[in-house]
Amino acid sequence: MTTSAKATQNFVPLQEVRDGIIILKDGGLRAILAASSVNLSLKSYDEQKAIIGQFQSFLNSLDFSVQIIIQSRRYDIRPYLEMLGKREREVVEPLLKIQIKEYVEFVRTFTDEVNVMTKRFYLVIPYTISTSNPASSSASMFSFGKKDTAAQAEQGFEEKRTQLDQRMNLVKGGLSGIGVKAVKLGTEEVVELFYKLFNPGEGTGIIKE
Repeated sequence: MTTSAKATQNFVPLQEVRDGIIILKDGGLRAILAASSVNLSLKSYDEQKAIIGQFQSFLNSLDFSVQIIIQSRRYDIRPYLEMLGKREREVVEPLLKIQIKEYVEFVRTFTDEVNVMTKRFYLVIPYTISTSNPASSSASMFSFGKKDTAAQAEQGFEEKRTQLDQRMNLVKGGLSGIGVKAVKLGTEEVVELFYKLFNPGEGTGIIKE
């Protein structure tokens, strides 16, 4: 078990998650933004062209790469059914109780026959250490040698985080111009996201696009 666990961890590039920021084993940083969506089908033709043009200009303005991830998840209807079941038990009027029960059965049957999906949108913002001098750049970020102190490592992290924050603000500003709101994920949200990615068989299914 131990050998297998260690072998699996070797394929995961994550070192730790700190203040919502992913620290990779090579010293690079990543931040994840959860983004809202815009339904182009509800826009007029001119509005669609304007939004697409603004999005294209936003992408062309970036001098760093951004990864866009779309997750399709099977909607977990269980909490909603539990709420309805509780409501049914609380209702006194017989007719209303029957109506709630029939509605619960309808929802359960419908969701069994049709996969109700929800989509979530994420942007991964990177900050990678310069590779011009691997030895010095690695030491400036997370060096575990005897010559470096914890204070130096902390200072290096804060400097890189400042650069990452600037990139996040740039992306947020560009997306807000097309009506998309982006919010940085916190530590618990990042951990939960990766847990579900690496354990797709647990809970609701996830399809990454």
